[in-house]
Amino acid sequence: MGNSAAINWLLEGEPWVKYITRTILLDQPKESYKILVEEIIKNPQIQKIIKELKQWPGKPLSNHKSASQYFHKLSLLADFGLTKANKDIDEICQKVMGNVSDQDLFLINTNVPVHYGGTGKDELAWSLCDAPLILYSLLKFGYRNETIIKGVKYIMSLIRDNGWPCKVSENLGKFRGPGRKDDPCPFATLASLKMLTQLDEYKNSKEAMIGVETLLKLWANSRTLHPYMFYMGTDFRKLKAPLFWYEILNVVNVLSEFDYARKDRRLLEMLDVIKYKANSEGKYISESVYREFSDFDFGQKKIPSRWLTLNVLEIIKKFDSKK
Repeated sequence: MGNSAAINWLLEGEPWVKYITRTILLDQPKESYKILVEEIIKNPQIQKIIKELKQWPGKPLSNHKSASQYFHKLSLLADFGLTKANKDIDEICQKVMGNVSDQDLFLINTNVPVHYGGTGKDELAWSLCDAPLILYSLLKFGYRNETIIKGVKYIMSLIRDNGWPCKVSENLGKFRGPGRKDDPCPFATLASLKMLTQLDEYKNSKEAMIGVETLLKLWANSRTLHPYMFYMGTDFRKLKAPLFWYEILNVVNVLSEFDYARKDRRLLEMLDVIKYKANSEGKYISESVYREFSDFDFGQKKIPSRWLTLNVLEIIKKFDSKK
């Protein structure tokens, strides 16, 4: 890859930055850097997250966008390169897989107020804003069992000709997001596609192609199409990490996993928006942050972030290496 100065800078960073830079960005063997995995696990910031996730399912879901949600933090540990080989990760994931719905989806603690169509009580439930992301994390950690694959296939079965809908488990009552029921839910579609990035056998499926086209169409018509009040405006275009929500870096990262999407003019336009934000040294600064991660470099808006820069360079690599 180009920009050797930026890469050298990454290699001076936190253990998760070093590990992903070496094993993903530079394609070096993971076996050579087991010591970095140990450093990741022992890091106080990571231990804090691990300790919290061992309380799974924890407090009831407040809102899916919140970075404090356990299922988001679970995906962050997976993106940092941790796997089921670590006893802490396995302990957490065994708890995650301990509560399963009739649809083979893993449940989280949820409370939907009565005025939103729910019961107003704490209950284990799932929605398409969380279930696919839990499956994504489990697959990335290295789990693949019959229940997980059945859950993936169930989510795939929910696809419509315009993407994935707003869908929740029956025990949540009539709850639905603020949109027309025939519209696709952009975030449910993004989450479901993110799940499929971990399964090569489904990347060329009809369901994946519909989902990819849904998000690209929303980009092309971003001024007029805002299903379920998901916009692709100014806030959407701000660089932000971790890759949790419906934002440009997360969307492009997911879509760039699909070969046919990387050739699409609309996705290339989105990539150009991202690349334009590099500073003179080829580094990237967070334009929006989660307060939950204020003690991480991607939780600052005044200095370049190694993790954010690494996320961007990983995306660029996918376009450069598979043209």
